Amino acid sequence: MMNWQDVQGYMKQQGVGGWLVYDFRGSNPVLTQLLSGKRWTTRRAALWVPTSGEPVLKHHGIDGPSFANVELKRESYLSWNDWHAWLREKAGAVRKIAMEYSPQCALPAASFADAGTVELVRSFGAEIVSSANLIQVCVARWSAEAQKGHAVASKKVDAIKDEAFGLIRQRLASGKEIGEYEVQQHILSRFAAEGLETGEPPIVGVNSHSGDPHFETSQTSSVPIRKGDWILIDLWARIPGDENVYSDITWVGIAGQEVPAKHREVYETVRAARDASLARAVSAWQKKEAVQGWQLDDAAREIITAKYAHGLRHRTGHSLSPGPLVHGMGMNLDNLETHDVREMLPGIGFTIEPGIYLPEFGVRSEINVFVDPVKGPVVTSGLQKEILTLA
Repeated sequence: MMNWQDVQGYMKQQGVGGWLVYDFRGSNPVLTQLLSGKRWTTRRAALWVPTSGEPVLKHHGIDGPSFANVELKRESYLSWNDWHAWLREKAGAVRKIAMEYSPQCALPAASFADAGTVELVRSFGAEIVSSANLIQVCVARWSAEAQKGHAVASKKVDAIKDEAFGLIRQRLASGKEIGEYEVQQHILSRFAAEGLETGEPPIVGVNSHSGDPHFETSQTSSVPIRKGDWILIDLWARIPGDENVYSDITWVGIAGQEVPAKHREVYETVRAARDASLARAVSAWQKKEAVQGWQLDDAAREIITAKYAHGLRHRTGHSLSPGPLVHGMGMNLDNLETHDVREMLPGIGFTIEPGIYLPEFGVRSEINVFVDPVKGPVVTSGLQKEILTLA
C-alpha cells in the first residue's frame, strides 16, 4: 500500500497543490504502478492526490469493476460534462498541479498526459508542472523487501556472469567449439535454475558484435568464439514479482592472456568514465548538494568525448526501479538523448554504464547503484576493475 503521507510531504516541499495522474485506455503506466497492478480502462480515469487528505480515483461508471479491488476512495462519472466539472473543481482549489508532463517533451519518460488534457486543466486556471520527481518518490523508490530481493539477484547474476566467462575459458582450453548463442542459452538456463526471471535474453557479443550496443544474440546471428576474440556480456534478471528490482550488469573479457593496446585504452577510458559518474554522485551526497541525472551523465561523457566522441552511442545510465521493466521509472543518467532534470533522491536506484563502440569492438562497463537514505550512493553489483583474460 502506498505511503501517501510521504508523497504529500514532498508535494508540499515543492509547492505543488495536487497531483493529477490522468489515464486513457492504459496510456499512463504511472497510474498502473500507483494502483499496484494492471488495470484496463475503456474511458478516461484519473487519480487525484491532494497535499492533505485522502486521494481519490475518478473513473467512468462502466469501468467500475476494473477498479473494484483498489483500496482508495473512488468516484464515478457518466458524461463529459461531469468529467469537466470534476477537473474544474480540482483545478480551482489549487494554484499548481503536477501531471505526467514535460515542457517541450524534454523528458519523454515522464510525459504521458496528452497536450489536449493539459490544455483543458490549464483552462480551469491551474499551472501545470512536471510530476517527474513525484513519480520517483512514489514508484521508483525501493522498499526494504525490494532491497533484499535485489541483493539476492545481484549475487546470483554476478555468479552466473562468472560461470559464463568460465565456460568460454574451459572450451578454449579443451579446444572445443563454443559460440555466442550457446553462452547466451547457458545464462538463461542458469537464470531458470536459480529462480530468476528476465524480460529479454542477455547479450553475448564477440568482436564487432560487441560494438553494437543492442546486438541481438540469436541462433542465426551467432558466431564462434576463438582465441584472441573480444567478448562483451550484458545480462539482467530479478527475483520474480513486480515489487522487485533487476540486477543489470555488463562485463568484458578477451579470449587470451594478452590484451591489445587499443582494447586496453578504450576499456580504461570507459572505466574512468564510470568511476567519474559514481564519484560525482557520492560527492554530491556528502556535500548535501542536489544532483540531477544530466549532471551524472556529463561527468562520464566528458571523459569519453575527450578521446572517443565518435564511439559514443547512448546515455550513461538508466533507472532501476520496482516494476516489470529493467529500465525503470526513475532518474536516468542522461544529457544526451534527453535532458534529465530529475534529482538523485534517497531510495532510488540506477545503472552507470558508459560505453565506447567502434566498428571492430565495443566496451561497456555497467554497475548498479542504490541511494541508501543513510549511506548515500552504494554499488550493489559487481564492479569490474580489470579486463577478464580467458586463457
